Amino acid sequence: YACLSYKYRLFRSGRRIKKTVVLRMDFSDIIGHKHLVSHLETTIAQGRIPHAQLFIGSTGTGILPMALAYACSILSEGHQKDSSKTQEVRKRVATLSHPDLHFAFPVNKTETVKDKKPVSSMFMDEWRAFVATNPYATSFEWLQQLGIENKQGIMRVEEASEILKKLSLKSFEGGYKVMIIWMPETMHRDGLNKILKLVEEPPAKTVLLFLTENEEQLLTTIQSR
Repeated sequence: YACLSYKYRLFRSGRRIKKTVVLRMDFSDIIGHKHLVSHLETTIAQGRIPHAQLFIGSTGTGILPMALAYACSILSEGHQKDSSKTQEVRKRVATLSHPDLHFAFPVNKTETVKDKKPVSSMFMDEWRAFVATNPYATSFEWLQQLGIENKQGIMRVEEASEILKKLSLKSFEGGYKVMIIWMPETMHRDGLNKILKLVEEPPAKTVLLFLTENEEQLLTTIQSR
């Protein structure tokens, strides 16, 4: 079986990225990568969206903006391109508040979140502010945002349980559900093993987007799926 149906590698463009980026949440935001954008648009137009995809790119290549634009297009599936419904989807994705768009990312205890086993959902306000400021930022800058740059950002087994729980629920809008897993190489081995079945056999209309800057650190079990 082939579970990570597609693997994409993004390369840095020559254009300098500004510190603050205002995203319109469509592919027109993406700098370069025209061939990949065309491919992603085709998967949606033909109704052949792979359920698990891996985006690989070094710092500044824009794997998160690419994934967000793709997620927005997926969640707009079935709506006219410039309709009010599509505009509403873009607005909600831009604020990272769409009920069918989910995130998992590395975290750790902070001054405000003292839970011994923190998960991404405890940091959504900080995550929204971080992405709004610079979606091209690094994982280290994310830890700086949280004030824990001296700690290791990780995704524990509890994060995997949260992912499974969120994706087991029905779509709020009746269409697709999209889970963006940012820096999956930081997930504990037991957590990755816990979501393997989800990667292999996800619920209908569920899309997993893995975004990594360190492909070599990803478990072989995930890359081969």
